[in-house]
Amino acid sequence: MNRIITAVTAAAFALPCLAQDVAAPVLRPADLAALSQTAPQPAAPLASIAPPEQATVGSETNLPLPRFVSLKTDEGNVRRGPSLSHRIDWVFVREDMPLMITAEYGHWRRVVDRDGLGGWVHYSLLSGSRSVIIDADLAPLRAQATEDAREVALLEAGVIARVDECGPSWCRVTAGGYRGWLPKSALWGIGADEVLD
Repeated sequence: MNRIITAVTAAAFALPCLAQDVAAPVLRPADLAALSQTAPQPAAPLASIAPPEQATVGSETNLPLPRFVSLKTDEGNVRRGPSLSHRIDWVFVREDMPLMITAEYGHWRRVVDRDGLGGWVHYSLLSGSRSVIIDADLAPLRAQATEDAREVALLEAGVIARVDECGPSWCRVTAGGYRGWLPKSALWGIGADEVLD
């Protein structure tokens, strides 16, 4: 009998913040020029947040942009701009939620989630530990990286799983105490060409 691993409701991933507006800081012209390179953009539909064909590198870390990370805590404020004085637009409330970093500014990273929601978060809230969200409904978690392998469990869309390793087309993940293999096509939070050991 297959075990079905269910997802937390989608509303628990990102909650809008109704806090009052906070005045933006005064910036020098040099700061404005640098910030205009990474100014926050409104949330985009999922199709438009796919990584570009040619990746760039972050100005602060020299790591590839865009890149995937995960939320380190069970609560992370997402701000309109890269400072504590900017308004909080969202609060991500799911530890290990995968996020895509699209820009860097000082200690701040602009991120988007699977649904295109996002903004600026402090880098201390992010982890290099990798996780994914199941995109396919009732995706079979398999004992081996083949379509005909035994099913270990069924994962509902929206379940967050930790990534153990990824090959060219399959990833071994852990979710709800179960470990197995899923095709990359059923996951959000891993690049199509990414290989993780």
